Amino acid sequence: MECRKSYFSMLFKQISSIGCSEIKAWCLGRIPILEWAPKYNLRKNLIPDCISGTMLTVHQVAHGLAFAVMSSVHPMFGLYGSVFPPLIYAIFGMGRHVSTGTFAITSLISASAVERLVPWNNGTATNGSLGDMAISDFEMQRIGVAAAVTFLGGVIQMSMSLLQLGCATFLLSEPVVSAMTTGAATHVVTSQVKFLLGMKMPYISGPLGMFYIYMYVFKNVNMIQVSALLLSLLSLTVLILTKELNEKYKKQIKFVIPIDLILMSVTSLACYFANMEEDYSIEVIGFIPKGIPLPRAPTMDVLHQVVVEAFSIALVGYTVSIYLAYNSARRFKYSVSENQELFAHGLSNIIPSFVFCIPNAGAPARTFLLYNNGSQTQVACLVSCFLVLLVICFLVPLLYWLPMCVLASVIIVGLKGMLRQFQDLKKYWNVDKFDWVIWICTYVVTICFAANIGLLFGVVFNIAVGVFRLTKARTLQLVHLNEDFSSTSEDDHGDYKVVSIGSPLLFLTAKKFCSDIQKVNQKPRTARESNQHNGDILLIPVSNESCGGMSPDGGSRKTLILNCKGISFFDFTGVSSLSQICSDLKKQGTDVMFLGCCESLRKSLHYCNCGADEQIFFNSLKSALHVIKKDHGPNSEGLELPVI
Repeated sequence: MECRKSYFSMLFKQISSIGCSEIKAWCLGRIPILEWAPKYNLRKNLIPDCISGTMLTVHQVAHGLAFAVMSSVHPMFGLYGSVFPPLIYAIFGMGRHVSTGTFAITSLISASAVERLVPWNNGTATNGSLGDMAISDFEMQRIGVAAAVTFLGGVIQMSMSLLQLGCATFLLSEPVVSAMTTGAATHVVTSQVKFLLGMKMPYISGPLGMFYIYMYVFKNVNMIQVSALLLSLLSLTVLILTKELNEKYKKQIKFVIPIDLILMSVTSLACYFANMEEDYSIEVIGFIPKGIPLPRAPTMDVLHQVVVEAFSIALVGYTVSIYLAYNSARRFKYSVSENQELFAHGLSNIIPSFVFCIPNAGAPARTFLLYNNGSQTQVACLVSCFLVLLVICFLVPLLYWLPMCVLASVIIVGLKGMLRQFQDLKKYWNVDKFDWVIWICTYVVTICFAANIGLLFGVVFNIAVGVFRLTKARTLQLVHLNEDFSSTSEDDHGDYKVVSIGSPLLFLTAKKFCSDIQKVNQKPRTARESNQHNGDILLIPVSNESCGGMSPDGGSRKTLILNCKGISFFDFTGVSSLSQICSDLKKQGTDVMFLGCCESLRKSLHYCNCGADEQIFFNSLKSALHVIKKDHGPNSEGLELPVI
């Protein structure tokens, strides 16, 4: 009882000792907008942010509609996902140029849960489940599942933040993320094919689902609507050419032509006046109710059935988002916290799930749009949220006639930046062939299965390749001595070598380390052979290479000096292997001395019965050579000590 009282007393003292400065620091760390908003420069930043926010609104609306359809829910729910997640991220996120909201990859993952739990049927009669919005129970069931995935994904991200797991991003190398996002973009393009061609197609997913979609298209070519195909080709041509001109003449024209907005407006008007929906069978967005419904909790009884999708969305969404934040911070010279980003994205999923939002994440296409339009802060996203809210409340009836094939064209052209990552292959090939292989394998797995499986495979495969390379990496390096020392006669210094250990001493490298030590102890090769096969044993030839070897055949004992300053850390297997090789070398007529060992390594070697009864540890090469000179007597009279 007394212990409990003392505990609570100590806890109360700690709480009462918290001052205003600590509370302010905590708030600034958790709510970054409190730090940058008071410093906002209205004169310098407001106009670029407003222009960027206006341009972003067009993409938020288009992407919201398309990605909601991709997520197998009503298009209106995608618009909600273009308002609330960006608003929350602008408050809690640290990426000043990261645009969050509906995202193609997370929508595809969410669709698998929706289609599995609420498959398509003909029961689409409306019964006013959302009051005056006239949404059917079937659509409400679907968005209930999608919102449950959003909620659970946010909970997972929030839990990772509280557990300080943001640092796990060190497992995500650039080739893995690049390949995964490129593969996911390929999936997104495939998902839009049916709209580009105007085909009615069943939902196809699972392993190799992307290839089955193309097989279905080739088998049912007669179902392609020529009118939709021609409108798609025209839209793609206009979008690609105009965007290329925007990039090429950006400095001359001083502004970006809003071709997405222009194309969507023109085609919607053309579809309305030409009655394309009935006369040419062009599929359009259809009815979208105005306004925002009252908050409602997601469907909690399906949470246990969507765990896989929720984990996939939490990991894939965060992976893409944190790399966008890294890129933004690197480009504009500020820093981001991985755990705070997890916290922000967790809230951006949890809170919007109560207002019928599909899973969201940072979107590369919209983030690059902010870069290109001169955005300075998250004010651009706040402006976009306000404009999208106006669209939802007043302008959504005008979206009825927007052709789905035009919307699909906007989405595909918006993925141009992600698809351009194929160009990274040349970079990886020129720098590191292993990264090239990792990219190819991760991309293939992603397109054959899914983005989450591709990401998991890429991380595991990258670690496996790293472990393999570590076991084959250079462990030893013969040290070049200075010119004064190398000018002495061969007999003066031919009885020892100095070897630097350049890797951690772990179970992964222990076998390679012992093998390299044995090769050093063997009879050396000629200089020509050393130059030809230097990469085989990963040793650098030195001036005393012709010393006749370190074997006891010559009648005198040899000495091997191991510079251990490069051992950053070690484990029991590594230390025991080092101790064993020292014992073996001693039996072969070679004494071993250690240079620059830390105290913990010395104790570990003593524990493994290495050097317990003799002086083998030295702090400098000079002191070790003094001992060798003393032990070798007359043969070392003319020995000149190197300056190290």
